[in-house]
Amino acid sequence: MYFTKIDWAPSETLFKIGSFGIHYYSLMFIIAFGLGYYIMKKIFIDEKISLDYLESLFVYMVLSILLGARLGDVFFYSWDYYQNHLLEILLPIRDTPSGYKFTGFRGLASHGAVIGSLIGLYLYKLKFKEKSIFWLLDRVIVPVTIGASFVRIGNFFNSEIVGRYSDSNFGVVFLNRGENLPRHPAQLYEAFGYLILFFILKKVFKTKKKNIEGYLIGLFFIGMFTIRFLIEFIKESQGGLEEFFPLFSTGQWLSIPFILLGGYLMFRKPKLV
Repeated sequence: MYFTKIDWAPSETLFKIGSFGIHYYSLMFIIAFGLGYYIMKKIFIDEKISLDYLESLFVYMVLSILLGARLGDVFFYSWDYYQNHLLEILLPIRDTPSGYKFTGFRGLASHGAVIGSLIGLYLYKLKFKEKSIFWLLDRVIVPVTIGASFVRIGNFFNSEIVGRYSDSNFGVVFLNRGENLPRHPAQLYEAFGYLILFFILKKVFKTKKKNIEGYLIGLFFIGMFTIRFLIEFIKESQGGLEEFFPLFSTGQWLSIPFILLGGYLMFRKPKLV
């Protein structure tokens, strides 16, 4: 018997009007971007940067994160499916026996989101001449981290990116998946880890370390992707690179370069700004 299991079968939709509805997953993204805008606005004000730059930064970040996350899932995890359903890559629909159905975007990969945001920030920097690219990176990662925590909570509402069966009297039974055995709530583990990392980054941001170019983004890479690497050990396989490189999961293989890059950025010869 399982004495500490939690049965989990929430509605994925916050409210519905006809065939259109707002999903909790979408709500978590709205909260993430809203918090991000608020935090960056405070940073811009404190450091006396014109808020005119913030509006365009917000647009670049939203588009680059969503596009990067989507393409990351397509190419890192699900190309076997999407190569035959190209229309679904950038449209929130799914091909069903009864025709196309609106589903919202469910396939979003965090590694792709990071790569997309880096490209977006580089493009944004072409018009933002006030500060260096590292100044931007060292500040953007603070709201990005808390945003990642909310996104994982959204995954929990969707009963997706689940952990493995716990083989114990602890876990969450994802009834929406037709299951009756408890799994590790890997989404919540990851969300909690990112929340702790957010407070660490926020604390370090108040020190002189924020004046060392690349230090905070390096700490972010190490913290974020070490958490991801460790959680992957209890996460259900999502496929992808594991077929060719079975030693680690796809998420772990993709995390290793970011961890190494983070170490380089943190421990290289510092450049003060």
